Parts: sequence; structure tokens; C-alpha cells
Amino acid sequence: MRDFILIRKKDITGRSGTGVVAEGTIFQDGQVVLKWLGEPYALGIFTSIEELLSVHGHEGNTYVQFMDKQLAIETEH
Repeated sequence: MRDFILIRKKDITGRSGTGVVAEGTIFQDGQVVLKWLGEPYALGIFTSIEELLSVHGHEGNTYVQFMDKQLAIETEH
């Protein structure tokens, strides 16, 4: 798993604001869960970080900053 924050330089819709607007996790299979930090505090599930940015990238005005800690998940075979 890899944790990240979503940072918005410019809010083109006027809804989420700027700065850190969401936090999320990328799972080992590439799926992403995103939690918005402002109302309505919704969750989003995406097949990849690329899909998330295609929906919420705001024409390049939003970027992902990964947190320092990376956790490895061991799976049994």
C-alpha cells in the first residue's frame, strides 16, 4: 500500500478549494481509494491513480504527493 495526499494548485470548479484537498491509498493491485477532506467528505474508488487524475486532475492543476512511508503486503501463494 502507498499513501498519498491530493494537492490542488487551482480550483477550477470552485468546490474543493486549494492546497491539500484529499488523502488516499493505492493498494497493491493498483486500485485507489480517495477520501475528500472537505464537505461532503465523500469517498471515491478508482482502478488506478491515472484514472483518479483523469477525473480530478483539473487540467493539470492537481497533483499527488506520496507520503514517505511505504508498506509491503505479503501474500500467501
